[in-house]
Amino acid sequence: MGEVYLEDKMTKEKTIEFSLVRIKKAWKRIVGMKFNKDADDCISAAKIFERNTEKGTTWTVVSPIIFTYKVTETWDLLDPDNDTLLLGHITDLQQIKDMKKSNKPLKRFVVIDQEVYKIYGPKLNEYLEVKNVLYKIMPLPTTEENKSMEMVLKILEEVNDFSLDRRTEPIIAIGGGVCLDIVGMAASLYRRRTPYIRVPTTLLSYIDASVGAKTGVNFANCKNKLGAYIPPAATFLDLSFIQSVPRRHISNGLAEMLKMALMKDRVLFELLEKHGPMLLDTKLQNTPEATRMAITTMLEELAPNLWEDDLNRLVDFGHLISPALEMKVLPSLLHGEAVNIDMAYMVYVSKESGLLTEEEKQRIINVMLSLELPVWHEVCSMELIQKSLQDRLKHSGGLVRMPLPVGLGQADIFNSTSCEILHRAFKKWFDELSITSASNVPRSTTAPA
Repeated sequence: MGEVYLEDKMTKEKTIEFSLVRIKKAWKRIVGMKFNKDADDCISAAKIFERNTEKGTTWTVVSPIIFTYKVTETWDLLDPDNDTLLLGHITDLQQIKDMKKSNKPLKRFVVIDQEVYKIYGPKLNEYLEVKNVLYKIMPLPTTEENKSMEMVLKILEEVNDFSLDRRTEPIIAIGGGVCLDIVGMAASLYRRRTPYIRVPTTLLSYIDASVGAKTGVNFANCKNKLGAYIPPAATFLDLSFIQSVPRRHISNGLAEMLKMALMKDRVLFELLEKHGPMLLDTKLQNTPEATRMAITTMLEELAPNLWEDDLNRLVDFGHLISPALEMKVLPSLLHGEAVNIDMAYMVYVSKESGLLTEEEKQRIINVMLSLELPVWHEVCSMELIQKSLQDRLKHSGGLVRMPLPVGLGQADIFNSTSCEILHRAFKKWFDELSITSASNVPRSTTAPA
């Protein structure tokens, strides 16, 4: 604390560290800890460093930002006896008790994917009516093609007219990953940050988009080029929503589950290997441990790196080539399908790099096929792969930062995979899987994005 260091005396430069203390409603900077500890003072975790030179003064502000958000499993979220949707984000038990005693009605703005609304709209309306909530429901076509700033602004116009309290009345997003991303983006912009709640209704969003901090929309024909790192106040996970999801979208979500299994969890991989077809058939209604394992491994990777300060991210596996592929063939591939095609190619890269055995490679591909996922696409050319990796270099600090499996449930980050290996892997991938995939072409199915 206090004066941190004195630089070269010839330069007459010094840096002083100040603590920040709130005394009688005003914040004061104080050198060291020279304040009354017995008084009702509030000490901030922030610091101000002041550097004085002959040319002037520079202030460096270090202000830790801590986000606390909940990811909560529940069941029958829209049952009037379940308070989770309205009160589950609140951590202060006394506040919950006070709100239940109060006669003041709660106020909520709900954005819901229009396909989801067709199924759950009556139940949602009934829930909010029974709970005596002042509400507005905004059904929207939240598809990848509509994932734009125009959609965000449309939401914001309605939110503004509804006049929310930005501290105590969170916006609720109910839908797939696109819906959650768009609403999160709108909430991050309204009054500079309004709390919001995520309710995922697809398997992909259940284990991926809903549990992190990223929001975003597509821009300049690039996926999620505009966005912010603002986590929700809470995410509420209700597997019963997954019962209404088409089979193709179950496969789509299982791709992200397989990603985490390959990167971190051999037990989860073996569960998918042994029970994959059953998970598809039952829509995971009888196997909550599978989603829990996937979410746990995802949160382990996201929580320490919420703002992606560290660009070496295992969760980027399957996301080096897939963004360009997905946008190029939109809307024929779902997100998880594009991710799986990316992963399938990278499995061949791992094999050609000596990181996987032939047996391990084949086991992984067999699991992908058993989950009814595409493992190759004619548009995923060597040219697209090379361009994607070049773009990756530009946006990842000059390094490709390629996550690759080095076994089943183990991975590492690589920066120097040779062009020879990439080409050799591509040829073997094409020779072995292009014919296999002809019978595994994604089906055309309408469902929430």
